[in-house]
Amino acid sequence: MLLKDKLKGHRLILASASPRRRQILTDAGLPFVMAEPYEVDEIYPADLPAAEVAEFLATLKSDAYPVPLADRDIILTADTTVVVGGVNGEVDEVLGKPRDRAESIEMLEKLSGRAHKVITGVTIRTPDRRETFAAESTVTFRHLTREEIEYYVDTFSPMDKAGAYAIQEWIGYIGIERIEGSFHNVMGLPIQMIYSYLNRLSDYYGAR
Repeated sequence: MLLKDKLKGHRLILASASPRRRQILTDAGLPFVMAEPYEVDEIYPADLPAAEVAEFLATLKSDAYPVPLADRDIILTADTTVVVGGVNGEVDEVLGKPRDRAESIEMLEKLSGRAHKVITGVTIRTPDRRETFAAESTVTFRHLTREEIEYYVDTFSPMDKAGAYAIQEWIGYIGIERIEGSFHNVMGLPIQMIYSYLNRLSDYYGAR
C-alpha cells in the first residue's frame, strides 16, 4: 500500500510557512493540512554546536504548536540552517535568514568560491510518539562576482531563506558546482527520510 493511502486515516499537519516545503510534500503525493500561524521564538543556546541547531529549532517549533494533537494527528516541523567554516581553524558559523539586503550580500560573499553545509532538522510528533532527525548536504559554489550577487539579491529578494539563497532559483543554476547529499534537503525538506519515517509510523499504528 502506498503511503498516501496509509495516511488516509491520519491528519498530517505541516507547521511551516515555507512555500518550498509545501511544494515538496505536494509533489511527493502526501495529503496534509497547513497549521495556522503561531509564534515561535527561534533562539538557540549560544554554545550549541552548529550541526545541532537545526534539530533544536525543529523541536522548538514542534513544542510551541499551541493546539493539542488529536488521536490520529501527525505534526511535522522543520528548520534549515546553512553552516560555513570548519576549515583552517575557522569556527563553524550558522547562517540563518538575512535581515536585509546588506546581510544577504554579506552571506553570499561568505559562501562564494567554497563549500558549505545545509542541515535540515525535522521533528515528527504524534500524541504518543516523537522523532527528531537531520539531513546534511554539502553544497559548493563557484566564485560569484559582486555583480552576480547583487543581481540575485535584488531580483529574488532571498531574505526568507537560510544562507540568503534558494538552490532552485537563478543562483543555483549558475553558481552551484557540486552537491553531495539530498537536493531536496537543500530546498528545505529531506523528503526521502520523511517518507521513510512516515511509512514506519503508519505501519506502527496499523499494527496496533
